[in-house]
Amino acid sequence: MGIAADIAIILVAAMIGGLIAHRLGQPLLLGYILAGILVGPHTPGPLIGNVHEIELLSEIGVALLLFALGLEFSLKELQPVRQVALIGAPIQILVTIAFGSMVGYYLFGWNLRESLWFGSLISLSSTMVILKTLMARGVLGTLASRVMIGMLIMQDLAVVPMMIMLPMLSNPQGSNLLLELVFAAAKAALFLAAMIIVGTRVMPRLLRLVVSWNSRELFLLSVVAIGVGIGYATYLAGLSFAFGAFVAGMVLSESDYSHQALSDVIPLRDVFGLLFFASVGMLFDPEFLLNHLGLVAATVALVIISKSLIFGTIARLFGYGNSAPFIIGLGLCQVGEFSFVLARVGVSLEPPTISDDLYALVLTTTIVTMILTPFLSRAASRCIASCSATPRGSRSAPSTCPRETCTTMWSWWATGELAAPPRRCCSGWGCAL
Repeated sequence: MGIAADIAIILVAAMIGGLIAHRLGQPLLLGYILAGILVGPHTPGPLIGNVHEIELLSEIGVALLLFALGLEFSLKELQPVRQVALIGAPIQILVTIAFGSMVGYYLFGWNLRESLWFGSLISLSSTMVILKTLMARGVLGTLASRVMIGMLIMQDLAVVPMMIMLPMLSNPQGSNLLLELVFAAAKAALFLAAMIIVGTRVMPRLLRLVVSWNSRELFLLSVVAIGVGIGYATYLAGLSFAFGAFVAGMVLSESDYSHQALSDVIPLRDVFGLLFFASVGMLFDPEFLLNHLGLVAATVALVIISKSLIFGTIARLFGYGNSAPFIIGLGLCQVGEFSFVLARVGVSLEPPTISDDLYALVLTTTIVTMILTPFLSRAASRCIASCSATPRGSRSAPSTCPRETCTTMWSWWATGELAAPPRRCCSGWGCAL
């Protein structure tokens, strides 16, 4: 049956893994990753015939997740965090690359080229894992979550210049780095401008026309086609496929049918997202982990500690106080899925700039840090809750509060007058302790 049999095996394994994770009180994504490990090529059991095809299908899950995120967040909601996203995220990437390069060169004894690749690979965080973790905990609308989302968007954008720069830095003969970067930036800027200008005028009218036909099936098909189609067009323009889907979602969020579109897309998003986490588990090689346990443990510890400190420091420098730097640091300390993409680029070069051992180490580190993310996020919340049991601020939040007080509550927390960050209260708005 080919890929149909592979999908059937993955769905059954993911259902069992999800049930076990749910019964143990753990996030479902951990069950999905475990299911991928069990049916993957590196462990005995039901074997998936073509892992690469599953990986390709899982890219749709990433695109649908970011498309749904775009439907939930408009450009206006991300404006308060634009400074830390536009300036702080590039600083974080550069600082992490520098730290990772020094660790690889001086501590692990790699050559300068491999050390530079290692620093670049660990500089990215996982959009997919962070979003699923925030959704599972119901904190997607908090200030710290918006900061994380803004920085993740900039990281996704940074993948394109990194894919241009790293191969050229590894083999500088016959390449014009500056010209390539200028061309890529101009092409991306033109495409995004056209997408925003044309999309805000055409897409709402298109959805209005489809709704007038009174066909829920056609509406769902149109919404998915817009998200995935624009993502593919963005890929052809030299940008990330998932980023294009996110832009499409943000454009559609301004229409009158964004809530219906979101409710219809969520089931598809969850099924294809399952394939992504299962495909991540299939890449995991337990034998490499056991044979290099000390190296993997040291790398994971260095990545988590260094990225937590870098993200937390940047958040603090941009004026986010109280628990926000702590939450942001632990939330973004993992290695992201786009590191797989960059690593494959390094392996495919002639000659390869990444050795097989370095590729396996980065792959294992990425998966381990992804698995640890939900636990770290939960531990951060519990730590903050215990520390704020005795309020240090001079103000307290009312048990119920109208929507217009949300801004005031967040400003109290940001300035230290409120001890703990606001969260959803019984009136439905995110402004109670």
